[in-house]
Formats: sequence, C-alpha cells, structure tokens
Amino acid sequence: MKRILKSAVAALGLAAMATGAFAADWTPPGPIKLMIGFAAGGGADTQARLIAEALEAKMGWKFIPEQVTGKGGVNLLAAMKGQPNDGTVIGLVVTESVGYNLAAANAGMTPADFTGLSTTAGFQMGIVSLSSKGWKTFADVVAAAKGGQEIRFGTMSPMLADVAYLLGKAQGVEFNIISVKGGKDVMNGVNAGDMDLGFMAGIQGKGVAAGDLVNLASALSVPLKQTPDAPTLGDLGVPYNADGYFVFVGPAGMPDDARNALAAAIADVVSDESTKAGGLIKKAFGGSATITGAELDALLVSGYNGAGELMKAAQ
Repeated sequence: MKRILKSAVAALGLAAMATGAFAADWTPPGPIKLMIGFAAGGGADTQARLIAEALEAKMGWKFIPEQVTGKGGVNLLAAMKGQPNDGTVIGLVVTESVGYNLAAANAGMTPADFTGLSTTAGFQMGIVSLSSKGWKTFADVVAAAKGGQEIRFGTMSPMLADVAYLLGKAQGVEFNIISVKGGKDVMNGVNAGDMDLGFMAGIQGKGVAAGDLVNLASALSVPLKQTPDAPTLGDLGVPYNADGYFVFVGPAGMPDDARNALAAAIADVVSDESTKAGGLIKKAFGGSATITGAELDALLVSGYNGAGELMKAAQ
C-alpha cells in the first residue's frame, strides 16, 4: 500500500477503493478495544474518538475507547503486547512511541512486537508560550534565561525532554525541563503559568490564531504551516527534530485481512475532510498524511534503530 497525501482528489479515490476492496472482506469478530495513549480531552484523544465514531457509522464496527497514558505511549504498548491480534485490539500512539520512546524505556519490546496499521497526520510540533509573556522570538527566551530567569520547559515524552536539553545546550542556557503525560497537559501548564513554554503538536493552533499563544520555534525539520517564519530546531543549532506522525498500531502477527481492512478504513476516514475526524485533522495539522503497509513498517523500525544517536548526544 502507499502513502496517501491529504489534499489530492486522487488520494481520496484510492482510499475509498482500498476501503471497498479490503474492508468488505473482513469483519471484526467482536467489539474493537481502542487504546488511546493520550490524556482525555486533548486533541489526540479527540482525534481517536472521532475516527472511531466515523468508522462505527461507515463500517458498522463497534469501538470501546480506553485511555492508557504515560511514558510517551510505552505504557500503551506494554499493555497491548500479547493481546489478541485478530483486529479487536488497536491503539493510537505516535511514531516516536514505537521508536525512540520504546528504545529509551529498555522495556524488552521492539517494533516487531506490534503491527503498524496507518498514520493519520504529521505533527505541527511547535515550541509555544503565552503571548502575554512578551516573547516574540526564541531569541527572547534565550535572553531571559541568560538574564537569570528560570525557564520552565514542558515536554511530554523522553525524546522531547532530550531535545529540550540539547536546545538549551546549543543556546548556552539550561532549562528546567518538566515532563507531563501529553500535549494537553503542556498547554494547561503554559496557560496556568506553571510552565513558561513547551512542546505542542497542533493543539496550540486555535490559541495561536486567536493571538493568545505564540509559536516561538518549529520542532520539526521544516517550518510550521501556521507560523512559517518561526525558526526550526536546525536553525537554532540542534541537529535533531520531532518529525513524526500519529499512528494506529495493533499486536504483532495481525492477519493481513484484518490489517489491510483496518488500515484502509482509517485512511479513508481521515482523508475525508467532510467527516468530523478529517475536519479536525485538517484544522489542527493541515490535513491527513497516511502511511501504511511496508512503508510504515520501515518508518517504525528506522525510528527505533536511530534512537541511540539522540540518547547518546543528550547524555
């Protein structure tokens, strides 16, 4: 199967054809447990629930959502390992969960313990603060830190904590790195004044548009769509980034008919901007980006195998 980019009409047609070809040949043997690796009420949690809602309406499948948060998705993966692989257990995490976070946790698991189904969208990961702090650029943050202000930096995964450390090192300052469970917790911390800035992966979009929040930098290898003038991590001297995707996975050994049906149905829903799920993904992340099959397998393995370099740099 192939990558299906967000806006092309042809992509929507391919996804619809794939859904018809695969999903019609498979029916889940029971309700599908949907494990969600993000805090309730956040953008990623909402995304997962809207996708399930759309699939229930379109396919007639029954979903039972369940929050399994913590350790950047590793807690969900640990809970999933060994569960039935017949398509009745799936989960939404991020590619980083199956890559860096799994490697860093030294939890006795690898990507081979899971079946990749489909990505849904790429991150719009920014480094974000309240506009009321008066910082217009990341250089303002650095100046505040060098002037003696403690900078509390919110992160929601081990990898992002390492990236925050390396960013401070590159800029000649030291941040007080605060780790929480998800992007919503980072945003809540920033809004409450418990953090001065933090990583947010798209949930900040509405606040940035309203002028309440500011993207001080892109944590990606490319500029943010909403704030293209904000510097990237590379611009700030960090040779690493937070590129990645939201991704659905299942236990290892899922039969091809179940895997293909689930992947095609998910890709179809998120690529359709007329659905609530597709509309949310368009608004928060600029549109869907679906990767499935062998290409997704290779992406997850690459992230896992490349984790050691970043961990070593952050020591």
